[in-house]
Parts: sequence; structure tokens; C-alpha cells
Amino acid sequence: MERWDLIIIGAGAAGLTAGIYGARSGLKTLVLDAGQAGGKLLTIPWIENYPGFPEGISGWDLAERMSKQCLKFGADIHEFEGVNGLEFRDEGKIVVTEKAEYLAGAIIIASGSRHRRLGVPGEEEFEGRGVSYCALCDGAFFKGLKVLVVGGGNTAVTSAIYMSKIASKVYLAHRRRELRAEKIYFNRLVESGIEILWNTEVRRISGDTKVGSVTLLNNETGRETELAVDGVFICVGESPNSEIARASGINVDEQGYIIIGPNQETNVAGVFAAGDVTACPVKQIGTAIGQAIIAANEAYKYARH
Repeated sequence: MERWDLIIIGAGAAGLTAGIYGARSGLKTLVLDAGQAGGKLLTIPWIENYPGFPEGISGWDLAERMSKQCLKFGADIHEFEGVNGLEFRDEGKIVVTEKAEYLAGAIIIASGSRHRRLGVPGEEEFEGRGVSYCALCDGAFFKGLKVLVVGGGNTAVTSAIYMSKIASKVYLAHRRRELRAEKIYFNRLVESGIEILWNTEVRRISGDTKVGSVTLLNNETGRETELAVDGVFICVGESPNSEIARASGINVDEQGYIIIGPNQETNVAGVFAAGDVTACPVKQIGTAIGQAIIAANEAYKYARH
């Protein structure tokens, strides 16, 4: 088995930051990801609260810059090499991937989270045929068409605003009367001419070969209506990618988020966690980066002890 001082699971904002700090400190560093380096950053149309970019920056561009910086300092990034398991043996910490097994001095889990599903009829059937979880990835397919965005947080609202420049009509359905998104986004939402459907839940997604309509429930009146749309963008939160960590004996909370100490340590010595997979209550790029810096510094101490 090839030995690495530090192995980082996940190449999102947290993972790439940990890679930068780990490699820069002199650790032989490997970053693994089941997909493309950048993680959820690649799905964010525009970021305007990240320090240092007063005009804002796309998630794609930020991910590309982080990846280049990580490589510059000497880290290896293995894209499309997912981790299947962690084993803690006498000879050390083993990271088992789809392609190989690696021996690690220290591990940082930065596996992030995944899009939560609505769990309604038609959602799975029409995924990729009108149902999407990423406006930036799939928005261009809906040029001049009608779409529904589901959710009330920043991701849902920014996705709706992004789609308002592509689609002929955009609806935003939220199950409450008040959005969770920041006020600055709400003002832009109104200016974009997006129709907000308050107290509205999706009950069914219907169509023939692709999405043609949704059944909506007004949870105040109990009335169901049918709305003709060509696409549904679901932005209703995230679930942590912590199954592998949990299976290896790393403690998680009731929601599945990895439990960490003040220095990003888990209950397993030499294993740290950072970013959206952790129980940190604030899920932001900035907090993920801050956690990753701490985790990388602690991993350096552990690997060099």
C-alpha cells in the first residue's frame, strides 16, 4: 500500500483547503473525491459574500482557483475515485477506494453533503427528465420554458433568480409564509418577477416522457392545484455524506453529522472532520474553510508526532 502523511476525503471547499494547508506544511497529501474537484461549489451560480471578491465570483471559478492552489503546493488530487471504507488496523489507518488501498498517517473527512429529496411520486422517475437538483448544471436545458423551484433557503432563491434569466416563467414554492433566505436575495427575487407560491408543498410530479406538471397543496387552505411546468428544481436542504465514517466507528449525531471537538477531532485519534459533513450549525463556505484550516494544522501535529 502506498503511504501518505495525510489523506483527505472530499474535494469541496473544505477538502481543497485542507489539501492546501497540508501540502504547504510539508505533508505528503492526497485528496480523494468520487466526483470532480470542487464539490458543491460547482453547483453554485454566484457567490457574493465570500471575502475578497466584492463583485462576487461563481462557484465554478472559486473551485478552479482552489484546485490550482492545492496542486501548486504539491497535493495530489484523485478525482472520480470514491472512498468505500475506512479501516483502523494495527499497521495504521487504511483508506479503501474503488481503485486502491492507501495507508494514512492522518485523515480529514470533508465529504460534504448531498441534495435532500422531496420523496414525492414522480421525483425519481423524472430525475434527468425535468427534475433537477442543480440550476447551474441543468438550467440551460430549460431556456424559454416554465420551471418551478422548490425551497426557501439561499440555494433555492439564488437558483430561482438564476433561472429567471433563462426560463420564460419561474415559480418558487415554499411550504411556509416566510423564506429562510437572506433579505438581500428576497429583494432580488421580487425584482426578477418570480411568482412566489407561499405555504405550498409539492405532492406529485407528473408527465409522459418528461415533466409536464406538478400537483401542489396549499397547506393553509388544504386545496390542491395542478401547475403546468417543464422542469422542477428541488432545493430543500442537504444530508451529510457520513455513512462511511459511521460504519468505521466514528461518532455521528442523530442527523448523521460527524461529531467533532474544538480542534475538529473525531472520537478516533488521528481522524479529523471539516465542512458540511460535521455538526457545525453554520453551513457556509467560510466556516468550512476555517474548519479545514484547523483540521489540517491538527493533522500535521498528529502525523509528525
